[in-house]
Amino acid sequence: MTLAASDIRAYHAHVYFDANTLNQATKLCEQARDHLAVAMGRVHQKPVGPHPEWSCQLSFSAEQIGNVLPWLMLNRNGLTVFIHPVTGSDLDDHTKYIMWLGDSKPLNTTQFL
Repeated sequence: MTLAASDIRAYHAHVYFDANTLNQATKLCEQARDHLAVAMGRVHQKPVGPHPEWSCQLSFSAEQIGNVLPWLMLNRNGLTVFIHPVTGSDLDDHTKYIMWLGDSKPLNTTQFL
């Protein structure tokens, strides 16, 4: 089955951090929320869902990817950011259609099977 860009409903960007970079990540996510009008989720100080590290989710429309992606590239300051589309297939969205800014991390996608 071939998909088109119109099959992407939205995007999620998960900013990864640890105790040493908690303040940096929180500030980055708050700036993204305030400057890019993206939705900022909770700042999780534990692994949540498939994510192997502490994270904060930024949610935004498919149309915003052209603004959000370059902004994250230029402002992540060494933080790892996992980006995936929302197409309706959680497994594919977290395995096939992914993008990493920084080092990739192994996700636990068993919950999607």
